[in-house]
Amino acid sequence: MRIFHCLLALILLIGDFSRLHAESEPENEPSVRATALAMPAVVNINTERIVRRTYRDPTDAFYEQFFGQQIRPRSVAQTVQSLGSGFIVDADGTIVTNEHVVERAADLKIFVTTSDGKTHTARYITGDPASDLALIKIDTDKPLPFISLDDLSPSLLGQTVLVLGNPLGYGSSVARGILSARDRSIEVNGAEFNGLVQTDAAINPGNSGGPVIDLAGRLVGVSSVKMAYTPQGIPTQGIGFAIAAEKVRDTVKEFRSQAARPMGVAKSRASLYFGLETQDLTEELSEAFSYAQAGGVLVASTEPRSPAARAGIRRGLVIFQVGDYAINNKNDIETVLSRVQKGDRVGFAIGSVTRRGRLLSRNIDTVTLTAR
Repeated sequence: MRIFHCLLALILLIGDFSRLHAESEPENEPSVRATALAMPAVVNINTERIVRRTYRDPTDAFYEQFFGQQIRPRSVAQTVQSLGSGFIVDADGTIVTNEHVVERAADLKIFVTTSDGKTHTARYITGDPASDLALIKIDTDKPLPFISLDDLSPSLLGQTVLVLGNPLGYGSSVARGILSARDRSIEVNGAEFNGLVQTDAAINPGNSGGPVIDLAGRLVGVSSVKMAYTPQGIPTQGIGFAIAAEKVRDTVKEFRSQAARPMGVAKSRASLYFGLETQDLTEELSEAFSYAQAGGVLVASTEPRSPAARAGIRRGLVIFQVGDYAINNKNDIETVLSRVQKGDRVGFAIGSVTRRGRLLSRNIDTVTLTAR
C-alpha cells in the first residue's frame, strides 16, 4: 500500500511539473496571449498634407528701396508628414485614432497599414479636438479583426496594461506597465483634458491613437500624451496618459449619430444618391494633385458598389459639370442635385485639368449615373 501511495504521489508530482512547465512556456504568458488577440486590429497611420509657406528674400528689401519695385512675398509648398496609430473597432474597417493624428483631414492623405502589411487609403469621417478622438475608415471586401467597444476593461488600479502601436515609426510594438491612476486632468497647449487614465508603460511619439489593453485583450484606453515635464518644468519619468475606454465608447457612439461631416468633407446629395463624397478644390489640394485651378469639386471618396464606384469614379477626380450646370464648389453641386429623385439619370463631366509649366492638359469625360 505504501508503494502504491508513493507511486501515486510521484505521478501527481510529475503532472504538476508538466502543468507548471506548460504554463511557463512564453506562448502561454497572459501578455503574449493578449497581444496576439488585439494586435491584428492595430494599424499604423501615415498622413501627408501640403502646406504653403510665404517668405521674403533678404534682397527684396534692397530692390524695393533703391529701385521702387514692389516684390510680392514668395511662396513655397511643403509636404508635412505625421505618424500615429489607431485600431479597428468594427469588421467593416472603422478606425479610432487621435484627432491630432489626422487633423486638417480635408487637406491631407491618410494611409493606413494593417497588421497583414497591406496599405489602404483611408477617408476621414469625423473628429473632435476637445476629446482628441477621430474616426477614419478603410474599405475592405472581407471582415477585419477589431477591438470591441462593448466589452471594456474594468480599469483597476495596479492592473497590468499593454500599450500597442507604432512608436517612432518603427512598426508595431508592445510596452508593458500598470494602470497607475484614473480620472487625471492635464493641460496641453492651453487645452485641458479630463478623465484620463495614467500608466507607467512607455508611450512615445507614434503611439498616439493606439490602444491600451488589459491582459484579456479588452480596451483600457487610447494612448494620447506622454508627460516629459511638469507644469513647473520638472522632468518626469514614465508617466503617460490615455483617453479612458468609456469616454472612447461614448464619443464613438456620438460620432456615429452625427449627420454632418466637418473639416470640409460634406455628405452631400451626391453622396446620398450616387455614392460620392466631395470637397472644395482648394489651392492646397490643387497643388497636391498638380491640378490647374479650373473650377470643379474634388471627389474625396466613393462608396463601394455605388453607382459612382461602378462607373469607375475614384478619389482624386474632379466634377466640373452636372447636367447643364457648371460646378465650382460644394454649394453648386448641392443646388443642382436638390431635386434629383431615385431612378433619375444625371450626367457628370468628370476628370482632371493638369498643368505642366504653361501647358494645360485636359482629360474630361461625361458619365451618366442613375440615382439610387
